[in-house]
Amino acid sequence: MFRAIVLFALIASLAPHAGAQQRPPQGSEFQLFIENDLLARTDRYYTNGIKFGGGVPFEVLQLPATELLKQLAPRGGSAIHLGLFVGQNLYTPRSISVSQPQALDRPWAAWLYLGGVAQRAKENRLDTVEIDLGLVGPSALGKEIHAGWHDLIGATKPMGWHNQIPNEPAFLVSWLAKSKHALGSRHGVDLEVIPHGGGSIGTVMTLARAGASLRLGQHMTGFGPDTIEPGGSMLQNMRRDIESGRAHGVEWYVFAGLDHRLIAHNIFLDGTVFRDSPRVRHRPHVYDVTLGVSLRINPVRISATRVRRSEEFFTVANSGGPQTFDSINLGIEF
Repeated sequence: MFRAIVLFALIASLAPHAGAQQRPPQGSEFQLFIENDLLARTDRYYTNGIKFGGGVPFEVLQLPATELLKQLAPRGGSAIHLGLFVGQNLYTPRSISVSQPQALDRPWAAWLYLGGVAQRAKENRLDTVEIDLGLVGPSALGKEIHAGWHDLIGATKPMGWHNQIPNEPAFLVSWLAKSKHALGSRHGVDLEVIPHGGGSIGTVMTLARAGASLRLGQHMTGFGPDTIEPGGSMLQNMRRDIESGRAHGVEWYVFAGLDHRLIAHNIFLDGTVFRDSPRVRHRPHVYDVTLGVSLRINPVRISATRVRRSEEFFTVANSGGPQTFDSINLGIEF
């Protein structure tokens, strides 16, 4: 049943007006996020993430997200904008060629979800609420996607997916607030700082987070690069409503950022909530350091980010180590 819902949502998000042989209405958008450690020449830990969608009505998730946003965000400002996303994350231990259980390493895990988003901006602040519902375990199709991709590119066959955490319904409610502040301008090049803060609660993760990014560029819109994490994506129809600078030509910027998370629960490390499963002890403090570049040539935006993530769990010899992966975001406005 869940797979049928996901398939329906995907078809609706990609081609809501295909039968009418016309462009989607103005203000529609499509976003695609891909995160992978391929360029870092590793295949471990958080090994792949994909998330895609746009402005598709799905009131089961978007209505509660809207009501929560009204409680968390300042009153007034722009209209509330809505989005719908489908995503999947894959996690593995350090060695994917071992078929036996690896009790002292990160568990095999997959997370497949449908997310409803509500978002509102006021002056220099952007608030986003995202509610994700889905499944962890074999029904999240981690084995099929991982093995299929490795077979396609001729990479090492993953051998341990039969050891993954078991099937369990899962949910995540997230809120993220961003603000942007100009630091100066010279020769048409602007400098901005964008602090952020928020949190998530649910059976998937429970955490608080804070950080900031610094960006340097021309004709900059939005609130920095969009990210795959819950609440991290700015809807392009929101950008159209609040950004007068978006018509000023090509937008580009380079950026660097830091995100710190205080983690109380992580299902991909601590194991499933209602069933016994493989697990390791998570580290309560995890941070990401990011560097990247973003380019927009109306109506297309693309950003590329290199992410350096600190060690997420404890090992016997403290040898798990940090991780490096890359993130690509493609956005198309109509």
